[in-house]
Amino acid sequence: MRDLDRKAIRASRRLNWLVERFCVLLLVLLILDVWLGVLVRYILPVSWTFTEELARYLMIWAALLAVSSGISHREHIGMLVVFDQFPPGLRKWLAVAFDIIAFGFFAVIAVYGLDFVERGFSRYTMIGGLPKAYPFIGVPLAAGLACVQLMLVAIHDFFSEDGITAAERVEL
Repeated sequence: MRDLDRKAIRASRRLNWLVERFCVLLLVLLILDVWLGVLVRYILPVSWTFTEELARYLMIWAALLAVSSGISHREHIGMLVVFDQFPPGLRKWLAVAFDIIAFGFFAVIAVYGLDFVERGFSRYTMIGGLPKAYPFIGVPLAAGLACVQLMLVAIHDFFSEDGITAAERVEL
């Protein structure tokens, strides 16, 4: 169990590094797509209608994937005003309880998201007749990443011997 907390936070930060870069890529593609949409609507004499739908999917993917990044740094929504009123020993167990509840929530989304993806293979986008399952796969993927990040930061926070939480730890 020794150094388990540091290994967990290291794995969390490495996974988060990849997710953050992928989110930046999605945002760059989103900006380019929106500009392309403006150009084809007002300047270029082509009728590409897929740009609005692609922008929607890119934005949804980026937002969903960013959830795991927030979890990695413990920057997700919380009631710290109430939480900080409890003694440190009780806070540790409350954090575990909240992590278990959040894990259950994201696990349910991941499982039902897979059914959502499966049904998406029978529906098609305006983007070259692409099955909607490909954009829809962002839901279970993001929920699965959130589950992994929740496990890693919970392991870190629970087994941390120095009492430093995932939110406070800066080194890899």
